[in-house]
Amino acid sequence: MSAPIRSMTGFARVLRSTPHGEISVSLKSVNHKGLDPHFHLEADLESFEGAMRAMLKKAVLRGHVDVRCSVVRSGDSAAGGLNTPLLHAGLAAFRKAAREEGLDTQPDLNQLMRLPGMFGAGVEPAADPGVERPLLAVFEEALEVLNVFRAREGAELAALIRDHNRTIAAGAGEMADIRSRAVPAFQNRLAERLNELLANSALDPQRIAQEAALLADRSDIGEEISRLQIHSRQLDEILDAGGEVGKKLDFLLQEMNRETNTVLSKTNGIGELGLRITDLALAAKAGIEKIREQALNLE
Repeated sequence: MSAPIRSMTGFARVLRSTPHGEISVSLKSVNHKGLDPHFHLEADLESFEGAMRAMLKKAVLRGHVDVRCSVVRSGDSAAGGLNTPLLHAGLAAFRKAAREEGLDTQPDLNQLMRLPGMFGAGVEPAADPGVERPLLAVFEEALEVLNVFRAREGAELAALIRDHNRTIAAGAGEMADIRSRAVPAFQNRLAERLNELLANSALDPQRIAQEAALLADRSDIGEEISRLQIHSRQLDEILDAGGEVGKKLDFLLQEMNRETNTVLSKTNGIGELGLRITDLALAAKAGIEKIREQALNLE
């Protein structure tokens, strides 16, 4: 069974009640060229960041990931209450400053309430070693939820990519068919033009014929079409294998774009057949760009 294809965009939030309190873990991931984790932890949870970072690296290969964790401890009534000592200290400082400056004014309670730490126990809680095991268990569950989200979106993106790739493969097949009919037409037109040029020329006809044959070979798009078809099959193979496909697709799409550019540069001068090949090559380029837009979201 192939590994799942995952989007780099995802979200997960898990809440669990434990003997140590209610543990909350939220994860949000977006596109990034590599793995870029950012942890936003309460002070008493910072000692567990190393263990969580190691777990994250095993579960997520690429993406900017925001990690937020908190623990609301059971029976901690002060956790959301007014920090009375800080309030009294603020009022005392205000009144002292007013007396020293000779000001007749009253403190603004609304402003005092906005002071950092006004709501809370006012004392930084110490790390509880016992919370590590349940915290990591909730974190692992959140990673699983995140990857389910990312895999579901990745499967949808892969399906869109396959649709565009089928269109590219069909266009390459039609280009190959047209090319088989265009080569004789191109050679006939070239021969007619050579006869006209040689009618009143003292140049060596054999030499001109050799140069013309070389020009015709350089103008042939057979190899480019074959490579485009091969790359199209490789794209499906990458998706079939699954896993970390984003970087592989990016490289392959550069090759596919190069082949279509070469086809476009070689299709001048062969009439309506050349115009049709140009249309197909432009459609292939558009399809490649659409695939690139989707592939940028894949891990």
